[in-house]
Amino acid sequence: MAVLRATAPGGRERWERTNYAGRTVGLYAGPASALAAAVGAGRIRPAAGMAVAVAGLCGAYDDLAGDHRRGFRAHLGALRDGEVTSGAVKLFGISAAGLVAGALMKERAVDKALAGVVIAGAAHFVNLVDVRPGRAAGTVAALGTSGMVRSELAGVAVGAAVAVLPDDLGERAMIGDVGAHALGAALGAAVVAGNGRLGLLAHAAAVVAAAVCGDQVSRLSAAGFRPEQGFRHSCE
Repeated sequence: MAVLRATAPGGRERWERTNYAGRTVGLYAGPASALAAAVGAGRIRPAAGMAVAVAGLCGAYDDLAGDHRRGFRAHLGALRDGEVTSGAVKLFGISAAGLVAGALMKERAVDKALAGVVIAGAAHFVNLVDVRPGRAAGTVAALGTSGMVRSELAGVAVGAAVAVLPDDLGERAMIGDVGAHALGAALGAAVVAGNGRLGLLAHAAAVVAAAVCGDQVSRLSAAGFRPEQGFRHSCE
């Protein structure tokens, strides 16, 4: 993150965004946390590292070329009309990477499918809660800590999240979609590595429910922060 902040490849305007409060913040924390999570996960389980890297790349594409439509229905509706949105790219790209990683991390067909849902769903869930400074990284740190006794991958997710959390909370940087999706995929991979079928089933049901109730999840995450302004994503 320090290297990116010092060099700002492509110019500083490419790395600056306006957050929910109208402050200018940098996107340096996103690629830094995504790279850290992908490398760390890859050293433990190469399939997990691949899923984290793809999730981060899809998120980076959305950060650079994304629109403000939210929810699967909006993006799938645009796809039916012949428009390929950045959200559709994320949906199919991260889902495919999650399914491939799940197939490589588990042995039985049912477990492979559930693992794919958990990895892709966790990536989407963490992005849903990324509506205010520190919410996404803080969620990964909170949820991943208990899993550290079962999987080293949880330590990767927590470490990458905690490393960028001070700058995120201090509104000096934001992780954007690239960081949120990558950290979420790392968290999902940790869940897959540390759970059997019943655990996978419970987590898969939870992330699917979160995806179905996406707007409500985002609004609940934003509760308590300037409610008079209504819901806005942390990176606009």
